[in-house]
Amino acid sequence: MASRTLAEWLQYVERQHPQPIALGLERVARVLSGLGVRIECPVFTVGGTNGKGSTCAMFEAILQAAGFRTGLYTSPHLVRYNERVRIDGREAEDHALCEAFAAVDAARADVPLTYFEFGTLAAMWLFGRARLEAVIFEVGLGGRLDAVNVLDADCAVLTSIGIDHVDFLGATRELIGREKAGIFRPGRAAVVADPSPPHSVLEAAKASGARLLLAGRDFGYAREDGQWRYWGPAGMRPGLAHPALRGGLQLRNAAAAMCALDSLRERLPLGMQHVRQGLAQVALAGRFQVLPGRPQVILDVAHNPQAAQALVQDLAGSGFAPETIAVFGMLRDKDIAGVVRALAPRVTRWHLATLDGERGASAAELGQILLAENVSAPAAQHGSAALAFAAAREEASENDKILVFGSFLTVGKVMAYLEAVRGGAHDHG
Repeated sequence: MASRTLAEWLQYVERQHPQPIALGLERVARVLSGLGVRIECPVFTVGGTNGKGSTCAMFEAILQAAGFRTGLYTSPHLVRYNERVRIDGREAEDHALCEAFAAVDAARADVPLTYFEFGTLAAMWLFGRARLEAVIFEVGLGGRLDAVNVLDADCAVLTSIGIDHVDFLGATRELIGREKAGIFRPGRAAVVADPSPPHSVLEAAKASGARLLLAGRDFGYAREDGQWRYWGPAGMRPGLAHPALRGGLQLRNAAAAMCALDSLRERLPLGMQHVRQGLAQVALAGRFQVLPGRPQVILDVAHNPQAAQALVQDLAGSGFAPETIAVFGMLRDKDIAGVVRALAPRVTRWHLATLDGERGASAAELGQILLAENVSAPAAQHGSAALAFAAAREEASENDKILVFGSFLTVGKVMAYLEAVRGGAHDHG
């Protein structure tokens, strides 16, 4: 068992539950108890429809700048599974992940676990052994029944509440908000960054006895000339440089992270220099990530209408280009039409990519949705995101923009293709 490679473990893990998603905490709690994991440092749990990954990255960067040993668990990954588990600012190595999977497999006996549950427990096992001073968990789906919620958060953060995963969470912001607010805990900080949260979130905070910290009431931010200022439970912090992550919503994410850190300042004391350094150094792939060189290539994992609207705003502020060429692939269970409606006015040509797996939409399906939405820009269909990107780059002039978006899978496949090309390989498959 221990001699399996990481790739072999991942294949094995994928087969251990009949469903890819099975929400609920009972099985995870039983296996966690069997693992004997103890995480005694402050735990941050970050939920929300969009902005989770960026907020988690800012937590890690600021805490690292202050010299704290951190654990960070996020999902999904873009290119390598190792991206999901970071210890003290570095991705977990293959052998450590294999050891963790073996420990979870031994502890679970005959308890079926999904891929996400297996990976979450493996991360917790690694964190429990690493003598950490703060850990950050990104919720996978929803909150109340998500595997990371088996741990009690010392501070829970809700970044935003939009419509996504309706089959599991419900079709309205009220229903979705109730599920996401399930990460709140009695007497502990619950930071809500959404400027107009659904009533269900406020009700859940009250019912849980959490200490609610609301954007605009208990913390906030204001843009200034080339800078911004934050205010929150620990007072005002003026003259801040913009975070290194691009995008119009990153100040909101940064303010949420800073408010959460304020709420635990007695256990995790930070100086202003740590905040400044962390925000200056934070990095996260695939969030309005602009690659160097010409034509300009922008990678963004936007995969729901709320994220697509933010992407439109970021594109509008990114300078003129004669053509904006989209490399577009999405999962079938997402609101593809809503995303197309948001981006269509800014895209002059489309390269549609078929995504692998049962949930992946085919290029032909995407083409039908473009037709139904009366999109008149030309659209070519391709068997993979790599092929779609290669075709887009072939036709782009140096002043154009190539926008790769629609899914973590789409961005990840293009990143893997670019790595292969840089490494001398030229397989476009």
